[in-house]
Amino acid sequence: MTTTAGNEPGRVAADRPARPTRPERPLGSWLHSVQHALDRPLTSYYLLLGAATLLLTIGLMMVLSASSVYSYKLYGNSYHVFLRQLTFVALGLPVAFVVSLLPHKLIRALAWPGLVIAVVLLALTKTGLGFEANGNQNWLSLGPLRIQPSEVAKLALILWCADLYARKEKLLGDWRHVLFPMAPVAAAVVGMVVWQKDLGTALVLFAIVLGMLWVVGAPAKLFVMGLTSVGVLVLWLATTSQERLERLTNFADPFKDYQGAGWQSAHGLFAMSSGGVFGKGISASQQKWGSLPEAHTDFIFAVLGEELGLVGTLLVLVLFLTIAYAGIRVALRTDNAFVRFMAAGITIWLTVQMMINVGMVLALLPVIGIPLPLVSYGGSALLPSLVALGLLVSFARHEPGAKAALRARRRRRTPAGVTAGGVGR
Repeated sequence: MTTTAGNEPGRVAADRPARPTRPERPLGSWLHSVQHALDRPLTSYYLLLGAATLLLTIGLMMVLSASSVYSYKLYGNSYHVFLRQLTFVALGLPVAFVVSLLPHKLIRALAWPGLVIAVVLLALTKTGLGFEANGNQNWLSLGPLRIQPSEVAKLALILWCADLYARKEKLLGDWRHVLFPMAPVAAAVVGMVVWQKDLGTALVLFAIVLGMLWVVGAPAKLFVMGLTSVGVLVLWLATTSQERLERLTNFADPFKDYQGAGWQSAHGLFAMSSGGVFGKGISASQQKWGSLPEAHTDFIFAVLGEELGLVGTLLVLVLFLTIAYAGIRVALRTDNAFVRFMAAGITIWLTVQMMINVGMVLALLPVIGIPLPLVSYGGSALLPSLVALGLLVSFARHEPGAKAALRARRRRRTPAGVTAGGVGR
């Protein structure tokens, strides 16, 4: 029996046309693509807008869920706290937008007035206008408005320091110009916050001051002296309050005093651990039914972990790190000293406050009453944070090549045949 060539299996397979295969992209090409995307002029601008928008959305969603039981018990309306937070967002976004359009010279001109206003507001908390909340007299009642001046002081101090160091840029090689008058003024602001018994906010302000000193290149001995002084001050303040002392001694093992000082931290850990990888689902938290104090404010990250799981908590952390990356990128790419110091200060503020809040919820740090920026409930904390992000967005629009890229994008969106003077003929 003869076998033809057409019947040979090998020949048939060889004669068939080969299927087109997709070329495999090596890892290096993907990294090159990512690097190319990050090098674009508007990268910081889009990262800031995207991350802030997602954090605000997640925050509104979690405030609605975490506060529903609390709102119904106190006000008979499960949406009371959520609607207030939504109002704060509706007020803050236009303000942030307007701030993002202000000339940088005008922003710098507000440095001294902003600091003076913050100091006056802090002082007013010790008058008849001030009132106490959770053991701290750090709130101010101005008619229907209730504000926490220490939140305003964070932004005001960063603005004042950035303007000061920008004016003294060529003198910062001398440590005396680094410290004066910045150190006495910052110490006065921090001291007024400590006077209100708000140790948590005072620590955030101190972290901002240390961060600004690091950005301007202060000698290492100043950091050692500062950390030592603050450590002694914190320990002394702890001994003046039994509640603070219990928080400092029990935070590492909250179950040691489960019914007392460890109650909030223990239930925060219960919430985080019960969420698993994907969480129980939105509004399915059990701890928000009264076991977890401050579920919609300082401990909202615990409710987020219970309802959205590990995936949700990692997403929030990635969004904060995205804002931190964009803020650092803005600071490194600008030639304007004021923009560099201001962007660095805002980035340090938001990142440090996030780290303290998350560490507090995870029982890695004592419970000191620090909200999670953009996520926790509260207009006093939300509005300054939105203004700060508006400033970062403004700085990002002034990065090298960013203005030209924005103009090119607007031209591409303009319909064909339409001119500035009207419809083309």
